[in-house]
Amino acid sequence: MCKDCKEHNKEKYYITTAIAYASRKPHFGNTYEVIATDAIARYKRQRGYDVRFMTGTDEHGQKVQNLAEEAGISPKKYVDNVAGEIKRIWDLMNTSYDHFIRTTDDYHETAVEHIFKKLYDKGDIYKGYYEGWYCTPCESFFTETQLVDGKCPDCGREVAKTREEAYFFKMSKYGDRLMEYIESHPDFIQPESRKKEMINNFLKPGLQDLCVSRTSFNWGVSVTFDPKHVIYVWIDALSNYITGLGYDPDNEEQPELFKKYWPADVHIIGKDIVRFHTIYWPIMLMALDVELPKKVFGHPWFNFGVDKMSKSRGNVVYADELAEKFGVDGVRYYALSEMPYANDGSITYENIINRFNTDLANNLGNLVNRTIAMTKKYFDGVIPAPQGDEGVDGELKSCVAASIKKFCAQMDEFRISEAAETVFEMLSRANKYIDETTPWTLAKDKALKGRLGTVLYNLLEVIRVGAVLLTPFIPATCESIFAQVNTDLTDYASIESFGALRSGVAVGEAKVLFARIDEKKMLEEIETERKAKEEASKAMEKPEGCAIIGIDKFMEVELRTAEIIACEAVPKAKKLLKLQVDLGYEKRQVVSGIAKFYKPEDLVGKKVIIVANLAPAKLCGIESNGMILASGEETIRVVFLDKDTPNGERVR
Repeated sequence: MCKDCKEHNKEKYYITTAIAYASRKPHFGNTYEVIATDAIARYKRQRGYDVRFMTGTDEHGQKVQNLAEEAGISPKKYVDNVAGEIKRIWDLMNTSYDHFIRTTDDYHETAVEHIFKKLYDKGDIYKGYYEGWYCTPCESFFTETQLVDGKCPDCGREVAKTREEAYFFKMSKYGDRLMEYIESHPDFIQPESRKKEMINNFLKPGLQDLCVSRTSFNWGVSVTFDPKHVIYVWIDALSNYITGLGYDPDNEEQPELFKKYWPADVHIIGKDIVRFHTIYWPIMLMALDVELPKKVFGHPWFNFGVDKMSKSRGNVVYADELAEKFGVDGVRYYALSEMPYANDGSITYENIINRFNTDLANNLGNLVNRTIAMTKKYFDGVIPAPQGDEGVDGELKSCVAASIKKFCAQMDEFRISEAAETVFEMLSRANKYIDETTPWTLAKDKALKGRLGTVLYNLLEVIRVGAVLLTPFIPATCESIFAQVNTDLTDYASIESFGALRSGVAVGEAKVLFARIDEKKMLEEIETERKAKEEASKAMEKPEGCAIIGIDKFMEVELRTAEIIACEAVPKAKKLLKLQVDLGYEKRQVVSGIAKFYKPEDLVGKKVIIVANLAPAKLCGIESNGMILASGEETIRVVFLDKDTPNGERVR
């Protein structure tokens, strides 16, 4: 093991993301955070750290309650659906989290109740009245002077005047102490620009006490001694970083998990919530007498072109949809290679295709394919033994050694895109090495067989080193590379010095890592899809544009009430459920594409509306006799009826 790895072997490393708000499906910008955090976690594991990587969902609040009411379902059902979708995307992106916390988890809610009570008993929380401007999407209060053109300074949307009884947390009591901490711990807030913003905009002007309870909605953790209040997001959501380790202020002895991993080595968060994590959160920890996290890193945003992603702008891109076109590792690589250290990144389909073709298909994929092919052609697929260096070999090895050192320094500072660039510069040097040594020319002279073997060995070793370094970025691809090179040397100990790859071993089967994309064809497909979505959106926004039908035509559609008496998933069809429904006068089978939003056991016993005279159709080979009424596209909401509704009634 390399010297640095020995020093850090089994040293703990606790890394977290901000927990995603369970209101909507996360877009690509949201997903970047968990991919970046995963890359850091994977890198640290390779370096010998005992890593705990936690992510999760923030599920309480007025916005969720409002959305659930609009959907006609309970807030818990709503967040179960959205949290499931978030977790599905995190898993699809191959993120290696150790724990996924939900703020509706029983243990978290109990700990939050105890935290609030402890701060109240200590005198750091008191009751009063809040009057000010409230932004529901941001779940934030603002004073008159903080508004920008009368709107939310964070998101630019409308705010509402609010006055309600509330509990307040004495932020002002800890302002000087926090300032001293930040000054004595210069790396606590990163990048440096974020730290300056917090000091100049919030700490120096003086902190106001923070509203930490609400009475205008009830979807949240109740204040145990005053149940009409629910505990507000800043105590609820922010506490997840310690409750996820089992922390509870009422426990005299904290659990081993907490004692082992806290304080967090780094919280990875978006730049828009740095204030909450570098002011509210550390002050809360100070009040609880809990050690502060070592670092908070506020990453920039991904913009679509030059604009921030927004559903209202119609420029939202989703990671799972990108993965259908570019593969999971293609999406991961783009996210990690394109986001600068401190400035916002940009996503366009042209840029993704260019990155994919240039870096992944040409630079990496072509290098691996050519080298494996030449090894099979010239050495019957057996890794040759190197037989001495020439000048160009030394240059290649020096490049590899320097790249490893530079890469590690960049990853340690979370300069992830720069680290990716370092690896691909090394791979470019290897491709140049092929042009310099011309193996196909060496193969023509039997006397140069040893030299040819040295060249191919060096190329295979560079490929192996590159795969070790790229594992945090494109883990599935790197597994394929290790299989093609047929090596189990995949850690940093094995790249301490050049030449660990074993000779005399047969390489594996050659596989195409990344097939080059036809840019023109893909852009045309994307544009066609965009127009189709735009037309569908316009149709939803302007129902008056639908064809007008008479009552006679409408009466041809037979809508009947029915009870779901059995339900099961359709094998090999992720979106479909097979339901047995009772129409009162008969039972029949219906197949519906709602599997992403409802579990079979949750539907049995529910009353629904069926299009009863729809012509039978086969979905995945299963006959469906009818259609269940539901609304929505991204999120499907079935129309449920009162449980006392008789089966088979005509809906008019």
